[in-house]
Amino acid sequence: MSKKKNANKPVVIIDGPDALPVAAASAPHIDIGIKDGDRKKISDGLARYMADAFTLYLKTHNFHWNVTGSMFNSLHTMFETQYTEQWAALDEVAERIRALGYNAPGSYSEFVALTSIPEEQGLSDSADWREMVRQLVSGNEAVCRTARKVLGTADDAGDDPTVDLLTQRLQTHEKYAWMLRSLLQ
Repeated sequence: MSKKKNANKPVVIIDGPDALPVAAASAPHIDIGIKDGDRKKISDGLARYMADAFTLYLKTHNFHWNVTGSMFNSLHTMFETQYTEQWAALDEVAERIRALGYNAPGSYSEFVALTSIPEEQGLSDSADWREMVRQLVSGNEAVCRTARKVLGTADDAGDDPTVDLLTQRLQTHEKYAWMLRSLLQ
């Protein structure tokens, strides 16, 4: 079955040997009440947030595997709780980027290019749990700073779902930073 071309519409072949996959058909323009330029700015900001959150997730998971010392049991459990929650949250952020009409970052090279958090290059055998905790405090605070920047952009554009998502993430990361910081006092 074919649709005949007229002056305003392209030909779309639905079946037969020249059929296009459904995904190849032109999708309607995104009109969710947020200007195109604002959607792009918010999406770019969420990609930076996602890169920070992913880097923090990876660092937290790494420290979960490699923590040693007198605080092993407490930190092993705490790190597992945090990285498990962080992993689930990454999916929500990626889905928000997609809802805004853009692709979420998904490769290590993209995350490395976008993140503000230094990557952990490996731990020595004598890695101290205190240094791990300091790095996670710093990482959670960096995620908060990035979230606040994007939150302002989203708020200015009237993007309430992104504001809500980032507000929830801020509450979580501020709590993680506080709990970790308390271990060092």
